[in-house]
Formats: sequence, C-alpha cells, structure tokens
Amino acid sequence: MSDVKKMTWSRRHHLKSLMLQIAAGWLEQEAKEITATKEAHLAETCAAPNLSGDQASLVEIAKKLFQAIDAIDEDRYDTEVKVAKTDKEIAELKLKVVELAGVKKPALKKVRMSADSMLAALLGSKHKVTMDLRSNLKQVKKEAKEEGTEAVGDWRKNVEDKADRKKMFETN
Repeated sequence: MSDVKKMTWSRRHHLKSLMLQIAAGWLEQEAKEITATKEAHLAETCAAPNLSGDQASLVEIAKKLFQAIDAIDEDRYDTEVKVAKTDKEIAELKLKVVELAGVKKPALKKVRMSADSMLAALLGSKHKVTMDLRSNLKQVKKEAKEEGTEAVGDWRKNVEDKADRKKMFETN
C-alpha cells in the first residue's frame, strides 16, 4: 500500500484546469451548432419576404403572414392542451403510486396535555371553557377510625353503611 503515490496539489490543479478548458471549448462548440441549426431552420421555413412591389403584393404578403400566424396559434393551443392533459395524467399516476406504496404512519409520541390545552389546540382561540375537573368533585372528610373499639363488627351494620353511601351518590 505504500507504493501508491498521492498526486501533488499542483498536478491536480493543472489537470483540473485542463479539463475545465476542454469542457468550455465543448460548450462553445455546442452553442455555435445550436445557433447554426436555428438559423438553418428559420431560413428553410421562413424565407425573407420580398417587400418590393406595389400595395396589392404587400397586402397578399400580410394575408399570408396572418394565415401562418393563425396556423401556429392553433398548433400552440393544441400542444398546450396536450401538455395540460399529460400533466394531469402524471399527477394522477403519482397519486396512484403513493396509494400503492401505502402511507407509512409516523411513530407517535406520548404528549402530556391538560384538558384545557387539548381544547385550546382543537378549538383554537374561539372557545374559552376551562376544564377544571377537580372543582366538581365533592370534598370528603376522612373519619378517624376508632382504634380497637370495634375491630370486629357486625357485617349487617357495614352493609347498611355502604347502602347509605350508595344513596348519597345516586341523589346527585
């Protein structure tokens, strides 16, 4: 591996400049060829009109030019319609490709949001209801258990106490 020699900076710079000069020459030659073909096509299809003559010959030349312009406009319109049609077909095919490939669902992250921020995100600024769920809860006082007095009580009394609690929640 030590036998491989690296190219020096000056050599690399020289080769790069040579390649750029050759490419620039090719681009200039290509531009000249394009202009030559354009001029040849224009000379072939649109000969220079002979403007010498009387008024009637000039009117004839103008009529011919208007007819040529109309034909060109018709062709332009036809090609615009074809292009629009193919663009529409391309868009439909792209949609079909997306449908066939299937839409991959991104991995969702868990976001901790309060009810207020969720409503604000869903409804925007037009809804100002606050969802303070804890304010609607009843305050329950914890009764201190009597230690040791009724360790083992009558089960019927316990059932009656639970029934009273059930009635308390049903009345609301």
